[in-house]
Amino acid sequence: MNIRRLPETLVNRIAAGEVVERPASAVKELVENAIDAGARRIDIATAAGGRTLISVADDGKGMAREDLPVAVERHATSKLPGDDLLNIQWLGFRGEALPSIGAVARLGIVTRERDSANEQAGAWQLEVDAGKVGTVKPAAAGPGTRIEVRDLFYAVPARLKFLKTDRAEDLAVQEIVKRLAMAHAGIAFTLQQDGRTSFRADAVPDNLLDDPADTQRLGRLEQILGRDFADNAVPIRAEREGIHLTGYAGLPTYNRGNAQHQYLFVNGRAVRDKLFVGAVKGAYADFLSHDRHPVVALFLQVPAEQVDVNVHPAKAEVRFRDPGLVRGLIVGALRHALAEAGHRASTTVAQAALGALRPQTAPAMPLPFQSAFGGNSRWRGYDNLRPSSLPGLAEAAALYNAPQGDFSAGDLAAATETDGLAPAARNEDAAAGTAPVPLQSYPLGAARGQLHETYIVAQTADGIVIVDQHAAHERLVYERMKINLESGRVPRQALLLPEVVELTEAEAARLTARADELAELGLLLEGFGAGAVVVREVPALLGDVAVQTLVRDLVDAIAEYDNVLPLREKLEEVCGTMACHGSVRAGRRLTLDEMNALLRQMEATPHSGQCNHGRPTYVELKLADIEKLFGRR
Repeated sequence: MNIRRLPETLVNRIAAGEVVERPASAVKELVENAIDAGARRIDIATAAGGRTLISVADDGKGMAREDLPVAVERHATSKLPGDDLLNIQWLGFRGEALPSIGAVARLGIVTRERDSANEQAGAWQLEVDAGKVGTVKPAAAGPGTRIEVRDLFYAVPARLKFLKTDRAEDLAVQEIVKRLAMAHAGIAFTLQQDGRTSFRADAVPDNLLDDPADTQRLGRLEQILGRDFADNAVPIRAEREGIHLTGYAGLPTYNRGNAQHQYLFVNGRAVRDKLFVGAVKGAYADFLSHDRHPVVALFLQVPAEQVDVNVHPAKAEVRFRDPGLVRGLIVGALRHALAEAGHRASTTVAQAALGALRPQTAPAMPLPFQSAFGGNSRWRGYDNLRPSSLPGLAEAAALYNAPQGDFSAGDLAAATETDGLAPAARNEDAAAGTAPVPLQSYPLGAARGQLHETYIVAQTADGIVIVDQHAAHERLVYERMKINLESGRVPRQALLLPEVVELTEAEAARLTARADELAELGLLLEGFGAGAVVVREVPALLGDVAVQTLVRDLVDAIAEYDNVLPLREKLEEVCGTMACHGSVRAGRRLTLDEMNALLRQMEATPHSGQCNHGRPTYVELKLADIEKLFGRR
């Protein structure tokens, strides 16, 4: 069989399959072009899920008459001055979107330059029908560009069979538009689907875009992810070696059943990156069970020369020059922000309790509950029952100089080392002969009783708190074990017979180079020839561990992330299991002093708002909300 050149129209249609997978892909490419053109407003409209119509209109800089025929040629772009692929400052740069769409559909472009030297310059239009380019004609339009795509994939009917229902395609378009709107708060977006406005976001004024508190970005995220996210998110702000990370992360008690609500933006580009997914999972490993996922929106600004965006046809993946640095920055920033949140728990926990108590409410739903893309779902009679976000209890407890008296850090450590609890704190004011601070003035209040030998009921100054004694004490024990782990005091167990692990020469070299770091975590190994290591001691916490598997996991992690995360995660997982079995069990009757001691320890311990599996350790009900239940307000 002789080798032949394919016709250009067929080549374009093949290339279109990589760029335009479905209507949402076409919308993404066209909206990104509008953003690159400096648009301040972008209006999108679709019909029949994008099959029959996709329209994207912007008020950007537009195009000149002579640029129109070139714009629909393959690999023609204005975004790579100097042909430098290592310094990409735009969302689009390959010059494939318009020719790819034009090869499989009917494409119409109407454009007018916004800043033309000739003020009388008019608009121009060009049509492309299944790869056949028409002639440039005069048109009537304001500054900017409007692109219409009709009968998508009509030139390749087989592709139409692989599209989903109109509703599914509409949802995919919504997700694309909302992701772009998250990253570009200075642009107004409107999305109409079959004549109905399904999304609208106003532009944030320029003078507010650099808000140090980043509240404007939070407002845009609230529009997209819902008010519950805004109420239960903590700000993220970190910088390391010229890489900046900002955004918001949901509290551990505000979680979802899948990872679809985790958003990462690199230099304004929405990406799906396994490094990011792994970093978020690692940061929340202490707080969530394996089947629950946090909600986060993170914005990474990386110098252009340190990130490669030219690794995927749809530009959905990126490659970092120093992935270990990026991963460490994300994990560190998330953990720091969660620690700053103190004892704060999701407000949806209290809402669920109030909703269950309220008569004639809708059936209980899993919390947090939102629609397919973050739209809030309100329960009947719930609009006025939104408690304000609970501040960190550690900060509030500090107002009362806790811990006090003989309630010292040493007492806490000794108390959590066994199944017992520290004695109730004695107030310094009382010891000095002055009036003591009432226990109910503390953030978690004064214990009043125990229900079913499992739940502690406490009275606060403006409400009540219900504490799950086992979940709360589990967190206290776990945090103490983590302190020992982080301080390097990890007990080791010598192997009766040292185990030799065969590796490649490069893998063995990478592993032995991190021998000191591994020794701090309890794993003692050394080189054993050119392509092997010998393991002599392992962390005692791991018990009967599969040494071969552990070492190979470490090799893979060091090669991919340049860190020893798997060993630390395994140790933390064991600590969590030990904490669960070593804490106060449900069903144990506590004295009033023991209950108050547990409350004071919670106030002094970070992350005590949730247990190791992401479940809340306490629920706070405000007195005003309780009075509403009984018609007192």
